Amino acid sequence: MYRDQHNMMVYRSWRTIAATILTILFILDFGVADIAPNYTFMHEATEAPRISFFNYIVIGGGTAGIPIATTLSSNYKVLLLERGGSPYNDPNITNIVNFGRYFFDTAPDSPSQQFITEGVINSRPRVLGGGTSINAGFYSRGEEQFNIEAKLTDADLIQESYEWAENVIVFEPVVQSWQSALRAGLLEAGVTPDNGFTYDHLVGTKVGGTIFDANGTRHTAADLLQYANPEGLSLYLHATVDKILFKYREGLRPKAYGVLFHDTLGKKHVAYLKDRKCDEIILSAGALGSPQLLMLSGIGPKDQLDALNIKIVLEQPFVGQDMADNPLNVLFVPSPIDVEPSIVQVVGITPFGSYIEEAGGFNFIFANLSDYQGFTYTKGGFVFEKINGPLSKGNLTIVNRNASDNPSVTFNYFSEPEDLQKCVEGIETILKAVDSEAFSNYKYANMTDQDILDLNMKLPYNLIVHGNTSTSLEQHCKDTVRSIWHYHGGCHIGQVVDDEYKVIGVDSLRVIDGSTILNSPGTNPQASVLMLGRYMGVTILGQRLAGEKPYADW
Repeated sequence: MYRDQHNMMVYRSWRTIAATILTILFILDFGVADIAPNYTFMHEATEAPRISFFNYIVIGGGTAGIPIATTLSSNYKVLLLERGGSPYNDPNITNIVNFGRYFFDTAPDSPSQQFITEGVINSRPRVLGGGTSINAGFYSRGEEQFNIEAKLTDADLIQESYEWAENVIVFEPVVQSWQSALRAGLLEAGVTPDNGFTYDHLVGTKVGGTIFDANGTRHTAADLLQYANPEGLSLYLHATVDKILFKYREGLRPKAYGVLFHDTLGKKHVAYLKDRKCDEIILSAGALGSPQLLMLSGIGPKDQLDALNIKIVLEQPFVGQDMADNPLNVLFVPSPIDVEPSIVQVVGITPFGSYIEEAGGFNFIFANLSDYQGFTYTKGGFVFEKINGPLSKGNLTIVNRNASDNPSVTFNYFSEPEDLQKCVEGIETILKAVDSEAFSNYKYANMTDQDILDLNMKLPYNLIVHGNTSTSLEQHCKDTVRSIWHYHGGCHIGQVVDDEYKVIGVDSLRVIDGSTILNSPGTNPQASVLMLGRYMGVTILGQRLAGEKPYADW
């Protein structure tokens, strides 16, 4: 009892001291960066030694991996491996006016790696910063349900972890005329109350945060590396992890002890844990990458591993299961007047489980001008709805032993009737907002709801073959379904990892990222995943410091 209380006091004391030190270092040395920071610990993987040793190896420099590695580097030697390059000095990433151009870049070093499932074109990040480097930038905290499902019990640490990221990369957007009209239209359509500007997930209409600053410059999770201890962190770009290494001792569980990765020249490198008791590998490669890498390393369904002649470390049938992607359905609404360019700033959170969002004045679906049927995206905007959950699930399978290739994934969009009904109600709500008096200046007076629906049936939202007329809202949802890049699952908590995100059945390995999530939190998961990374980094660090002698050597 006394030891538990003592450890908790040490843990809390460390949190306070570390937060103060990191804040001082941040204020003195950095400030918000508009240009590429001079991260002395960031290198190309071609510069990595052939063999190296660390206390922690974090696989994936994305939304969760960066907060984890940054936090752990304050007291221990940490290796962070990112398969992509830097987001800095790439105007397609950093400048809001170029949003989405990378989705059409199919080069091997593109920051966005395309995959197609069920006729829906999707993308997974391949860049430092992960999804924060290629998404639409909307920032909104998850609901309390996420904290419960994610087994996060320290309310103070949840709050501190959100603020840790928000102090660096999140801003209040400037809401202009078109967004203001839609916001008022949503309220008129019954999406109430008006919750103003807030990061919190509240039923009603609100303005959320954004990771684009007032100059239109994107700030990604990579900016959080400004918090890192440069003496404790080693970061390698274009470092593709081929597999996690395990050792076996008779009567004991398999134990992760290193990783094998290669650089852009194909040269192999091996990074080992120092083999101290609490040293760990942390897998944060995302909803596609983490289950894929577990299977490539020998943890997964036996039939898949046997089919590719992968030595089984642990038969784990739940790896790759219950994959989900929140379906997105979009309505382009032509306007008789110009619409100022914007991406998601206003959101309507309905009580029935549909989230209404917007993007106006620019080519949000990246279609040819001729696809707009005589209209133009500069005079118009997109209003879209995403359903919560979802209940519909699919699975992920590996198709070869190449970690650079996409696995095969199925989401089974709208296979559950409740998901389809939420979509129908969401589109009905959008049409009510568009037909409102508040939005009337931005809608052609003679354009009916059916006209809007039929116009959108002609837009290239996906690769699904369908007619040019909307016959029902149910069919409209199925025919025009898109992705909003919020896929998750494959390493669910309670199935593949335990409540502390440790992989069940092996030692020294955790998975901490969107692959563990049961339901996509809030209107956009990036805030919750950033928080999760920081929360678990602080938790792991605090527990280890409480159990070790002060000032232990690295």
